[in-house]
Amino acid sequence: MSDDAVSAEEVRHVAELARVGLTDEEVDQFTRQFADVLEYFETLDEVPEVEREADLTNVMRPDEERDSLDREEALRNAPETEDGYFKGPNVS
Repeated sequence: MSDDAVSAEEVRHVAELARVGLTDEEVDQFTRQFADVLEYFETLDEVPEVEREADLTNVMRPDEERDSLDREEALRNAPETEDGYFKGPNVS
């Protein structure tokens, strides 16, 4: 796969969507890394498909009903609470 599989503009756009500031050097680095990732996915396309279904068994344990913590116990180690709930940082 060529190095121009992902453009610097696309990397800047993704960084902007993620609200991440990147230097020009970081944009170049991520452009190369994205190209490497896409090349790896192309390699996976070359893996032959399996013709038979594997013998699958359920390895999950059955659900078991148990007593849970009451609110006071659950909030005991919380760094901050408000009106009986966990309080976290504001999200913009």
